[in-house]
Amino acid sequence: MKDLEALRVTLLADIAQAGDLAALDQVRVAALGKKGVVTAQMKGLRDLDGEARKAAGVALNALKDELAAALDARKSDLDGAAVEARLAREHVDITLPGRLPPEGRVHPVSQVLDEIIAIFGDMGFSIAEGPDIEDDFHNFEALNIPPEHPARQEHDTFYFAPDENGERRLLRTHTSPVQVRSMQAQGAPLRIISPGRTYRCDSDQTHTPMFHQVEGLVIDKQTHMGHLKGCLADFVSAFFEVGDVPMRFRPSYFPFTSPSAEVDIGCTRKDGTLSIGGDGSNWLEILGCGMVHEKVLVNCGIDPTVYQGFAFGIGIDRLAMLKYGIADLRGFFDADLRWLRHYGFAALDLPTLPAGLAR
Repeated sequence: MKDLEALRVTLLADIAQAGDLAALDQVRVAALGKKGVVTAQMKGLRDLDGEARKAAGVALNALKDELAAALDARKSDLDGAAVEARLAREHVDITLPGRLPPEGRVHPVSQVLDEIIAIFGDMGFSIAEGPDIEDDFHNFEALNIPPEHPARQEHDTFYFAPDENGERRLLRTHTSPVQVRSMQAQGAPLRIISPGRTYRCDSDQTHTPMFHQVEGLVIDKQTHMGHLKGCLADFVSAFFEVGDVPMRFRPSYFPFTSPSAEVDIGCTRKDGTLSIGGDGSNWLEILGCGMVHEKVLVNCGIDPTVYQGFAFGIGIDRLAMLKYGIADLRGFFDADLRWLRHYGFAALDLPTLPAGLAR
């Protein structure tokens, strides 16, 4: 008979090294199957005499028991490992994820636009929008802008190539065309603001070819200049979050309003900084306004003998620069993440009048 101790060591090593249930079963068959090595040893007992057969039988049965126990133990280990692997594959984490601070920032233009909408929305204004590409009627003619006006020249306005009818469309130079379209579509009375992008041929520290503007329009039977002044005073106070901001209305000229005015607010300049409010020793222009010209009402299908109204236009980018101390307008459009991280706002802090506009 072969050396049982060497056979025992070899078979136990094979059992321990079996990497899965299939490999373990191959070791079992090779050892204890019908043609296995231990089974062959058992069959060889008949060739031995009495005492030798008895001693060999005891040794082989002990080996079989040890191998069976080792097989069962290894099978239990492999079954457990298989279950753990399956659990790992099918694992579902039902716990709440960690709450990392949001990395995105709201652009100052978007923030200021939300602030403006919150203020005028509280006054009862609705939002109106229109196309960026306009025709001459809605952008100029309906607004009583004469053909020789500088704003209609190519040095000030972006024109497209003429179409098959010879008409040249353009990028709107203000959001006033939205007011024209709103009056044509809805008639009077009307109370809207029209925020959006506008385009002019200009570029320096305080001007860009594309900028953001919001215009307001109120049309009804009783509106007068006092209502305009009160509306703008409430807006300025709420936006800058300063009570009793000094304001002055200087006579001006716009083709689409009569009378027209430019509005200045009082400010204080000290140690190179600018603060809104104060005693009015310094003034800062922020917007233009006036009563809607009769010709504009007629061009939009509204009877000027029954209705009148006021309008105003404000540069959103300029308001953002004033309120948040941004010196150069060009930074708004540079797509610089460092700039946005410095001047941007938390994404989930929406401006509201009760909770505060800037938080």
